[in-house]
Amino acid sequence: MIIDSPLELIFRDLFYRVAAFAGGHDLFLKLEGFNVTGSIKVKTAIALVEDLERRGLAMPGETVMIESSSGNLGLALSLVCATKGYEFICVTDPNANRAAIKSIELYGGKVIVVENRDAVGGFLGTRLERIDEMLHSNPNAVWLNQYSNIANKNVHAEETAAEIAQAFDRVDWMFVGTGTTGTFGGVSERLREEFPGIKVVAVEPVGSVTFGGEPNKRSIPGIGTSVRPQLADHAKPDRIISIEEEQTVEACLSFARERHLLVGGSTGSVLAAVQSIASEFKPGETIVAISPDLGEKYLDTIYDPQWVENFIKPRVAETIPISTVVASVAGGVEFRGGSSLPSKYPEIPSEMLQVVSSTNGNGNGNGHGNHSANGNGHKHTKNGASGE
Repeated sequence: MIIDSPLELIFRDLFYRVAAFAGGHDLFLKLEGFNVTGSIKVKTAIALVEDLERRGLAMPGETVMIESSSGNLGLALSLVCATKGYEFICVTDPNANRAAIKSIELYGGKVIVVENRDAVGGFLGTRLERIDEMLHSNPNAVWLNQYSNIANKNVHAEETAAEIAQAFDRVDWMFVGTGTTGTFGGVSERLREEFPGIKVVAVEPVGSVTFGGEPNKRSIPGIGTSVRPQLADHAKPDRIISIEEEQTVEACLSFARERHLLVGGSTGSVLAAVQSIASEFKPGETIVAISPDLGEKYLDTIYDPQWVENFIKPRVAETIPISTVVASVAGGVEFRGGSSLPSKYPEIPSEMLQVVSSTNGNGNGNGHGNHSANGNGHKHTKNGASGE
């Protein structure tokens, strides 16, 4: 394999068969962490930048590209912008991956860290406000806007989903972690065309508002939102599974010990979700999940016992101790606790069922004025944006 650009380092047909992972069923884990910059987000980054170029909104040497990111997309964009001759600024927060921030700066990008939480306890609203200020003060700046730019969804329909369809004759279950829902929207749309009857499961952390959940503080980056993304309007999950961050950590550690691969936080959440409904899988069914990144970037967080003690366990004690909530969107709403939870997790209280049922699929993001790459390009809008 000879390449002419690092952007060609995308491994499209790499799947890890995790034997007897969930109730004796094999899981096929699509590994995106071996791509250049270490995640699936390099596909998104290329698509977002090329979308601006096609629409005449980017000029190398002049345009300043801005994006909100907790790590992986910012890192991927810093490389894409460096290879194409654009200045790049990543707006992030204290939860951002430290290794990714250092890499962004090494590629020539600038990093701005906001410190104040937004009205619902996350940082995304604050990040978007900062971007809005920057856009108004710099006429050469343009916001890539991963939260509503349809290119984010389309690239995963055209590439990620197509790669899965090419690898398997049938797929019965598809698990995807959700943030902006770009990956989920593209993959679910394409795979439903390829495999009628497939069940596509959206996975998010407890505290994320993407699908109408109650907002709460979160510490693991790369999955979930504190402001509902506009792209979520295109997301049509058959199932939504919300995972506690403590369970995500447990899944990552268990996978490292038993399967000998360090995976990232989003992957840990997906693995926990797969196991939580393992009893529903039928013999012969094909179960596929996306692993967005690997675990090396998380050595000082998820894989650091002291960090877990300081940032994850105290919050679990403060919040409703539910390890897994499963919501079936099609044909009504179904709720249950995880099938193999420790005894410390009680049954889901009725008030929580009512909250999830009444808000499912109807999250209301706060509107933010912005100059963005969405719609007709660099113009002022009042679209709600979201995702982390």
